[in-house]
Amino acid sequence: MRPIKIIILISVAILFYPFTQGKSQTQKRAMTFLDIIQMRSIGSTDISPDGKWFIYTLTIPDWGKNKSFSDIYITPLTGGKTRQMTFTKEKNETSPKWYKDGSFFAFLSDRSENKNQIFFMQPDGDEAWQVTDDKFGVSSYKWSRDWKYLTYLGGKFEKRQIYIMPGEGGDTEKLSDHKTPVSSYFWSPNSKKIYFVAPDSVDLIDNERKEKKFDVVIKDEIKIPSNLWEIDIETKKERRLTGGDEYSVLQSVISEDGTKIAFFGSPTERYATAFEWDVYLLDLNTNTISRITNNSHYGGNLSFSPDSKWLAFTYPDGEKEISDLRKIYIVPSEGGEVKKLLNNFNYEGWISFWSDDSRDIYFSAGVGVNIHLFKVSIDNNQIEQITNFSGYPFFVKDKDTGTFLVWHFDSENPRDVYYSVPENLADRDKWIKLTDANPQIKDFLLGKYETIRWKSTDDTPVEGLLMKPINYNKNRKYPLIVQIHGGPHDACMNYFSASLGDYVHIYAANDYVVFQPNYRGSTGYGEKFKKDITPYFGLSLDDIMTGVDYLIERGIVHPDSMGIMGWSAGGDYSNSILVSTDRFKAISTGAGTVIYYDWDYHVDNESPIKYIKNAKTPTLIHFGEDDPIMPRRHGEILYMALKKFGVPTEFIVYPNTGHGIWNMRYQMVKMQAEFNWFEKWIRGKEEWIDWKSMIETLKKEEKE
Repeated sequence: MRPIKIIILISVAILFYPFTQGKSQTQKRAMTFLDIIQMRSIGSTDISPDGKWFIYTLTIPDWGKNKSFSDIYITPLTGGKTRQMTFTKEKNETSPKWYKDGSFFAFLSDRSENKNQIFFMQPDGDEAWQVTDDKFGVSSYKWSRDWKYLTYLGGKFEKRQIYIMPGEGGDTEKLSDHKTPVSSYFWSPNSKKIYFVAPDSVDLIDNERKEKKFDVVIKDEIKIPSNLWEIDIETKKERRLTGGDEYSVLQSVISEDGTKIAFFGSPTERYATAFEWDVYLLDLNTNTISRITNNSHYGGNLSFSPDSKWLAFTYPDGEKEISDLRKIYIVPSEGGEVKKLLNNFNYEGWISFWSDDSRDIYFSAGVGVNIHLFKVSIDNNQIEQITNFSGYPFFVKDKDTGTFLVWHFDSENPRDVYYSVPENLADRDKWIKLTDANPQIKDFLLGKYETIRWKSTDDTPVEGLLMKPINYNKNRKYPLIVQIHGGPHDACMNYFSASLGDYVHIYAANDYVVFQPNYRGSTGYGEKFKKDITPYFGLSLDDIMTGVDYLIERGIVHPDSMGIMGWSAGGDYSNSILVSTDRFKAISTGAGTVIYYDWDYHVDNESPIKYIKNAKTPTLIHFGEDDPIMPRRHGEILYMALKKFGVPTEFIVYPNTGHGIWNMRYQMVKMQAEFNWFEKWIRGKEEWIDWKSMIETLKKEEKE
């Protein structure tokens, strides 16, 4: 048997793709692969308590160094000129937070010996001054609610403790002296206590064996419980609040009156998954703990009402099925019956914020290809839609000022942050834009999204997005790229597509049509639509293929010039299409399954490998070398089988990579190899990858 030839990508340079199309229309140009990688992102944000200033971090990829670096920016909250506050080359400033009167702000920076320390800086831009000097670096920090103290986590990782200093800086002392490292903490509302989470023990031998490079990975190692503790600021006395070993404390939140703590508990049983959570409520007056849920399912959005009378959270509406819709639940803080909200709402809700009077919960929900804001009354379950526009907004209420930051992007604009007062949430035209993270977008020629709808084989309406070429001509038929989203319980949305999985504007610049179907199982279309994904390759595949047929019938797509691509669940579907039809000229499949087993470990009838003799389409395979979610062996099996049956195939393995690709070099190679694979098999281009050009491009980048 001939050995399998796997392309292992080591730190390789990439080609700045030389597009020749679209350089017109007032000097605008088409997007390139490098443009995709160099998209900037906004990180931490904060509004000054006096309502005058907005501060944020901007992360900028450095392509030549294969790293990203972040700096701090400041802008007037009501609009005005933005100023860059930090300019540390190849260093990172993160987590900016305002002091109570807005006279200065704090932030973390690794400018000192590559270890994060706390710095203070005034908004007028004078030089920042260092406040901490922790040998092992600061991982996080918080001011007390009364601003009297500033605390942080410091020390060696396996011995990390809470340190405290005056709120305006000064002498530091060790506050906690716990026998195990503190993993997280939060202040009480009255600033007299701190609540922290710490494991019950530390396996020092396990730490040492990893340091000595006996760093093999043992699957599902025994879990050490983590519990909740409190420490008194004056006496430094610690008290354990949770006990036993049946769960570990995860996310925690305290009520505004300081009498209750809600938390998620995860079972410590060795083979329990990371998504088996239940809600618990701790009464600090009686030291009693109530278990609120008993489904061991993934929840979120723990939130007390402003009057501290209610606890709200999101949780799947069912018995541990991944396809269950998430609903909002509330329970009285003093104990009582759990009440489900959104009973007649056929979408999933995620809590955004409470109304000031504690009578309504505002929540976000995906409806089709857009996100909208709604509110629901906790008294009568009545729902009201607040926003109704295209895009993907996320609303954050500022506790000090009562105003809002809106993180928003749509199909034509990358994500930025906007400012709004409560009465203007529904009117985008009245928001004040605070950031412009990617001003280069105005120089690009971009395709246009169209929301399309068709009927599947069972007459069910299906929806998706269609990206048309830059210079679209309705009298032409175009080559098609079908992009299948992952999840599978996810959806293609009306947001700016600029990632290694959906770089649609590059295809649009090169005369391709891109089709993104929201097939059966996608979110945003109701409970039945989401659950109709079973069997896995049943109605969902019908939805995808009938969508393709619809585009052909409309005269948009040339039926002999089609390719298909997907990652994770999208890779699963790509693999299934590979063995069920030869209508496509090329396939790119990433992190996709080829073998499913039933409970007796017989190969399931849905397994693509069972029908591999039907495969005829040239297939490019991608896998992370260390993918824990979808092991690389699936790619190796598919690659061997395609080679055996004479199907053109290539296999790319990304070193030290899990289920997602974060290395910029690898991102570039993935996109370019994939794009050129389609160019080769749809348009007849000779080469699908050109290492020489990539290396020369890197050398040029290094010189510049």
